[in-house]
Amino acid sequence: MTITRRWWVTGLLVAGGWAGSRITRMEVVGDSMRPTLEPGDRLVLSRSRRIRPGDLVAVVDPRQARRIVVKRVAEVSPAGLTVLGDNPSASTDSRVFGPVSPAAVRGRVVYRYHPPPRRGRLSNGGVDRPL
Repeated sequence: MTITRRWWVTGLLVAGGWAGSRITRMEVVGDSMRPTLEPGDRLVLSRSRRIRPGDLVAVVDPRQARRIVVKRVAEVSPAGLTVLGDNPSASTDSRVFGPVSPAAVRGRVVYRYHPPPRRGRLSNGGVDRPL
C-alpha cells in the first residue's frame, strides 16, 4: 500500500469517528454474501447516500432487532426494500422475511478496509475498484 493510500484510508476512518452519525464500521459474519463479502471482511458504511438496486446495505434483521445483516438491494418499491444475499443457499433474506422498511437500513457499504489484499471501494453491484 502506498503512503498516499494509507493516509486516505486512515483519513476515512478518522472522519468516520467525527461523522459518527453518518459513517460506521462493521465486520462480516457468515456466508450469505459470498463471494462478494467473506467472513471477517471489515466494512465502512455510509448513511448519507440514497439506496438503489444493486447497493450493498446493512439492515436490521426483522426477526431479531439486535441483529444487523448485510444484503444486496434487489428492488426499491413502496412496500420497502427487497434485499437478497449473494449466496442464496446460505442466506436468510427477503425471500423469508419480505421487504424491509427503509428505516431499517443502518448504512450502505462503501468500502472494505480489511483484510488488506481485498481492501477497496465497493461500488453499486459490489465490484471492487482500487483507490
